[in-house]
Amino acid sequence: MASPPCGYSDSGLEIKTRSVEQTLIPLVSQITTLINHKDRPKKSERTSAAIQRVGQAVSVAVGRFVAVGEAIALENHELKDEMGHACFEARRAGDAISQLTDVGPARAPPSPSATVFSDRTGMVKAARLLLSSVTKVLVLADRIVIKQIVASRNKVLVTLDHLEHVSTFQEFVQIFSQFGNEMVDFAHLTGDRQNDLKDEKKKARMAAARAVLEKCTMMLLTASKTCLRHPDCESARINKDAVFQRMRCALEQVVDIVTEAHGCTGNILPASVYNAVKDYKTSVECLRDDLYASLPDSVGRQLEALVERTEDFTDSPYTGHEQRQAILGMCQLARQDARQLLHAWTQAQSVQAKETTEELEVAIAKSCQSVNELTRELHKAAVGRASELLRVHAEHSPLRALKAAGAEGNLEAVAQYSRTLTEQKEQLVENCRLLCHVSGTEPLEITCVHAEETFHVIGPQIISAAQTLALHPSSKIAKENLEVFCEAWESQLGDVALLLREINDVVEGKRGDKRAYLSLPRSGKHSANLKSAKPVKLDAEEQSGVAKAGLELRLLSSDVDAELEKWEEQEQRAVRHSQSVASMAYNMYLFTRGEGLLKTTLDLFHQAEVLSEEGLQLCSSLHVLCTQPLSEEKSALTSEVETLAALCQQLQAGARTPVQGKSATFQKVDSSVQTTRAVLTLILKLLPACNKRNTKSKSERSGLGSPQDWRPDAPTPVRDGDDFAVEPFEQHLSGLNLLESN
Repeated sequence: MASPPCGYSDSGLEIKTRSVEQTLIPLVSQITTLINHKDRPKKSERTSAAIQRVGQAVSVAVGRFVAVGEAIALENHELKDEMGHACFEARRAGDAISQLTDVGPARAPPSPSATVFSDRTGMVKAARLLLSSVTKVLVLADRIVIKQIVASRNKVLVTLDHLEHVSTFQEFVQIFSQFGNEMVDFAHLTGDRQNDLKDEKKKARMAAARAVLEKCTMMLLTASKTCLRHPDCESARINKDAVFQRMRCALEQVVDIVTEAHGCTGNILPASVYNAVKDYKTSVECLRDDLYASLPDSVGRQLEALVERTEDFTDSPYTGHEQRQAILGMCQLARQDARQLLHAWTQAQSVQAKETTEELEVAIAKSCQSVNELTRELHKAAVGRASELLRVHAEHSPLRALKAAGAEGNLEAVAQYSRTLTEQKEQLVENCRLLCHVSGTEPLEITCVHAEETFHVIGPQIISAAQTLALHPSSKIAKENLEVFCEAWESQLGDVALLLREINDVVEGKRGDKRAYLSLPRSGKHSANLKSAKPVKLDAEEQSGVAKAGLELRLLSSDVDAELEKWEEQEQRAVRHSQSVASMAYNMYLFTRGEGLLKTTLDLFHQAEVLSEEGLQLCSSLHVLCTQPLSEEKSALTSEVETLAALCQQLQAGARTPVQGKSATFQKVDSSVQTTRAVLTLILKLLPACNKRNTKSKSERSGLGSPQDWRPDAPTPVRDGDDFAVEPFEQHLSGLNLLESN
């Protein structure tokens, strides 16, 4: 059997299928060019050579695709026959295309009756067969991925049930070790799935569910140990039960997302001001196209729905008097502008105007402007309140007081500080609800809902953990359990700070500058004792030890950004992945200075792991550019890409390797920074050559489609700005989404 594509290790079904998909997509337009070609009696040598190169490229890509499909078939016997047949058909179609585009030796002069294709009908049939067989392979691969995730979830649920009912520490340690291994497998599968999801809403829901599983795994460990140590303690039992329930809900949500189950509660978002404004403005602006639309009914209802949703702001006890009056005043102004719009619309209809009148055009603009100003005021209120809450809660006073009161066994003080924490929780929950109204995108709405649910759940869990410690003040495990829940609270506050930044970016139009940060979650090595995973900060001496390498990261990331500015096509996959790698490397540089978003070594290792995954995706994109049959540099560049993939895998393995002790942790930090530096150095070396090849490839394709060589008898459908007409193939491929099929 043929091996997987060169340069990529057999690291899972997702990576195999993704690398092949990225190879085939650039060839779709080339196949279309072949089909749309109309024969002419005479062909230039350049045209004939270009046709032959396209056929060879298709054949090579199909060969790689079939190799991966056959590897998948061997690993999944239940689909072996179906997959084998689809791969056979794809190989047959690829060979047929290669033969039909073979124009023979360049030195042989073409006869007057020679044509580029020996059988144009055969070319059409071969292309259709190729599309159908490729589609079949991708759908089968997707079914396998979904089946793997569901099976992994089922294994985790069975072990979770066993964990919930253990009665001894020895039994717990044994089962938890098995549970940790199963969670690692589940994290790998769902992480790859999340990266490949094209729907941003699904990706946000998956990220939220995986974040819950990551945090709850540590909570489950300490909560279960506390319950085993103090089996008669009611607060310990309540604390543990809440963790198990939340983990089960998150596991179900992941499966609902990958299987696209209907009726999933996680799919339902609360009614938001953002959506109401969008609907209202759409209806108002539609009057330009349809003057005789039913304005009074639709627009009036939509405006009242919008005003009703602002009541979450005006009814909040935490909204200041001046801000409340400003919001109410803007709502009144929006109503007034809507009445003027109705008047202008009625006037236009009375004179039977065929186009929008000047008065109506002004009324439309004013109506949209008034709701925009209302949205800005609501955004100011929500974000301002959130920033204030984060500043107040940055000191974590109630958490420190709860820890101290619990350690002293002071139940009365625990009750007092629990009320303070509950009040803070209610403020945060309400503010997350307000942020949801002004988030600006549906994925951010999902993130706001996740933050709201997290505060709502973790608050009572902290209180039950503090009560357990107060009842057993000498218990080390009860103290550790409270510490874990408090860290989860603090972590969620940090996530809200990032969320605020993203919401502000959307409002300011900077959404495209967003870079990947950390992971939600990343799989780590779980064991019965996870103390080695406790996040720590570098001291001054350690920071100075990695300062030089960190500075090099900063310079290299700047160089990469400068090199990427030279690329004409900024939406290229290679450009986007390189930008993300450079941005994350800059975050690591800030960590070496004690600044930025990465606060602890655990944050750094998470960032290094995500950077390695982004680097592997970059390798896949660069591999496509390097394997295009354009020049003699192909083998050298392919070797460099393979080296880059090896470095990324080395970085990933190092980030996932558990360490114990301060010295070992610092060595791991230094190794992560040094390997990241090597990754950036190699990327900086590859980018100019790949940009040159990409530009040359574009020039070749333009020549292939030039009217002098390819003038057809009848015009073919070509998109503006494209070299090839891809519509026929996009119709076949529409609805096909790798790793998102049913």
